[in-house]
Amino acid sequence: MIETKMFNPVNKPNFNEKNQIVDFLFTNLENYGDPKSHIQKCAEYALKETSSFGGFILVSYDEKKAISGVVIVNQTGMKDYIPENILVYIATRGDLRGQGIGKKLMNDTIQMCNGNIALHVEPDNPARLLYEKVGFTSKYLEMRLIK
Repeated sequence: MIETKMFNPVNKPNFNEKNQIVDFLFTNLENYGDPKSHIQKCAEYALKETSSFGGFILVSYDEKKAISGVVIVNQTGMKDYIPENILVYIATRGDLRGQGIGKKLMNDTIQMCNGNIALHVEPDNPARLLYEKVGFTSKYLEMRLIK
């Protein structure tokens, strides 16, 4: 059985828990990840520790109480033309992949979100198959201008 815990602007993780979440994502996102500073900002946004619409962090734990998976969702404050939620990060621990943790986290995340959900995924990321299995579709090709 997978134990999960949700953190949000009302129920925040303590300093050590938040650092463990950021470190976990940094390590387990592997080549699909971001710098720790970006992951930290995303967590702060979800917890409304910065000016934001908030969101939540969902963490799963194994039987030894070690983190087995993490999801961070940010609320966009928008509706209809932009989804209300963006799933920014999801990762499972490398040695536990293929055991249904990611699917459970995705299904729990879908249930917890009010409104539509968007996410970005690189075309060669194997997690893309999971997203498609739970109902995500590719509507747009994202383009960015980095200044």
